[in-house]
Amino acid sequence: MSPGKSGKQPVLQVDHALLDYTQRGGPPGEAWVARAVTDEVSPHIGIGFARWEGAQVAWTVLYDELIFVIEGCLELQADGRPYRITPGQLMWIPEGTELVYGGHALFGYVVRPASWKEAHGLA
Repeated sequence: MSPGKSGKQPVLQVDHALLDYTQRGGPPGEAWVARAVTDEVSPHIGIGFARWEGAQVAWTVLYDELIFVIEGCLELQADGRPYRITPGQLMWIPEGTELVYGGHALFGYVVRPASWKEAHGLA
């Protein structure tokens, strides 16, 4: 996507159902993640969707993350404490938090910085 005449990116509308999801967990269960806004669109924040279907995925976040649930219930354990996030709720997770993603949910996420892989030598 190239900048318009004004030098800024055009407005972008994304339908989660049309994205290419990559499997990130399971079995048991399944977990799927899709990046919705690429680095070409915004080098500052990473935005995407995920669908969790009973998989449990442990991770230490290497970025600040905001999760908002669209349908279902996302179950997180963050620093050993359980959380249930349901539609209309969101959770902010600071960099360095140890967590386990679980549950059955469709949710959106925002991470900052988008270049977290490069910053941690993973790219």
